[in-house]
Amino acid sequence: MAQTQLPDHPMRYALANELHARPFPVLQAPCRAMFVAIEKRGTTTEHDRLECSAHLAALLDRYGAPRPAPGVDQYSGSLGRGFLKWEMHTEFVTYTIFAAEPHGEPFSPDLFSLFPRDWLAGAPGRIVTACMVDVETVAPDEREDYMNRHFPGWFVPESLAVSVVSDDSAVVAGDFRIDEHGHVRFAILAHPEATSSRLGRIVQRVLEIETYKSMAMLSLPTAREVSRTVARLDRELAENAAGMAQESNEAAQVLHRLLAMTAEIEALSSATAFRFGAFEAYEAIVTHRIAALRERRVADQQLLGEFMMRRFDPAMRTCRSAKGRLAELSGRAERAANLLRTRVDVSNQEQNVQILKAMDRRAALQLRLQETVEGLSVVAISYYAVNLAAGLFGPLGYGLGLDKTDMVALLTIPVVAAVWFGLRRLKHRMEGGEGD
Repeated sequence: MAQTQLPDHPMRYALANELHARPFPVLQAPCRAMFVAIEKRGTTTEHDRLECSAHLAALLDRYGAPRPAPGVDQYSGSLGRGFLKWEMHTEFVTYTIFAAEPHGEPFSPDLFSLFPRDWLAGAPGRIVTACMVDVETVAPDEREDYMNRHFPGWFVPESLAVSVVSDDSAVVAGDFRIDEHGHVRFAILAHPEATSSRLGRIVQRVLEIETYKSMAMLSLPTAREVSRTVARLDRELAENAAGMAQESNEAAQVLHRLLAMTAEIEALSSATAFRFGAFEAYEAIVTHRIAALRERRVADQQLLGEFMMRRFDPAMRTCRSAKGRLAELSGRAERAANLLRTRVDVSNQEQNVQILKAMDRRAALQLRLQETVEGLSVVAISYYAVNLAAGLFGPLGYGLGLDKTDMVALLTIPVVAAVWFGLRRLKHRMEGGEGD
C-alpha cells in the first residue's frame, strides 16, 4: 500500500481478481450458444492441466486467435465468427461459443461445427454434456403463438420445462434430452427490452444448470454400486453380530472377519469420498442457479425447478442415501469390532488368571519339593558326616571304653543339628544375596 509501508499479502491481488475471473457474457438477441463440457482424465495433476491448456491452444491456433497466458483457468476472446469462453474447473473444462446468427436455423447441427470435429475428438477427456442454446427476441404477447409453432418440433412435450425468468426478461424452455445430434437444447425467448447483460446472465445460468446437473448425476452409478456393496456387507455384519450373541470359542475368528469387513468399508469410503463430496457441491449449485432465475409459470407448463424436483432430486436422494448408509455401516462395524475385541480381551484375561493360578500351584509344589529335598539333603550329609566323625573320634572313644555304635549314637544329634543349622544359614545368605 502506498499510504503505509505495510507489505501486501502475497495472495492479495490474486484472490481479489478471482472474484472477477468469470464474468457473465454480454449478448444481443438473436444469437446462438454452442457449449461442451469435457470431464478431465484427472483432477489435480499438473499434467492434466497442461493437457487441457494445450487443447485450448490447438483450438485457438485453428482460428489464428491469441493464446492465453500460461497457467490461467479461464479465457475469453473472439474465435472466427463467434466469441469463445473457456473455463477450467476441478473435474471438467467447458467451452462456450456465442455466435450472432440472425437468419440461422435454430438448433442446426452445422453451428456446432465451430468446434472442429477432429479437434473435439482429440480432447483429453470425455464429453459430459453438449448444449445448443437458441436465443430469440419475442414480445410477451407473441410468446404463446411462438411456442405453439416451434416447441413441439424442438422438444419432447412430456419432459418440457418452461418458465418466465428474471422479472419477465425472458422465457426459458428445455427438455434436458439429448437430440439425434448429441446435443441438449434450450430456447430462450428474450423480452425486446431485456438488457444484454441480463440476457448473458440468463444464458450462463441455464448452461450452468445443465453442466452441474450432469456432473452431479455422475455420482448415481457410484451410489448404486455402493448400495449393493453395503447391502452385502450389512448382511455379513448381521450374521457376525448374531454369532457374537452366542457363547462361542470362535470369537477370535469372528473378530478377524469383522476387522477385514471394516477394512473393506474404509477402503470403499475412501474411494467414494471425493465423488460423494462433489455431488453435494454440484447439487447445491444447481439449486442456487434455479433460484437465481426467479421462475414464474407459463400456462400449465412445469417449471425448471419442478422438473428437477421430479427427475433430478430422486437421483440425489439416492446418492445421499448411499453415502449415509455407508457411513452408518462403518460406525456399526466399528462398534461391533470394538465390542468383540473387548470380549476377546476379557476372555484372554480370564485365561491369564487361570495360567497365573496354575503357576502359583506349581510354585507351591516346587517349594514343597525343595523343602523335601532339603530335608533329604540334611539326612544324607548328616549320614556321611556322622561316619566321618565316628572315624575321626574312634581312637578317643576306644580309650574311654566306647565302641563304634556308642560313638555314632553320641555324634548323630550334634552332627545333624550342625548340618541343619549350616544349611539354614547358607539358604538365608543366598536369599539375602538375591534380595540385594
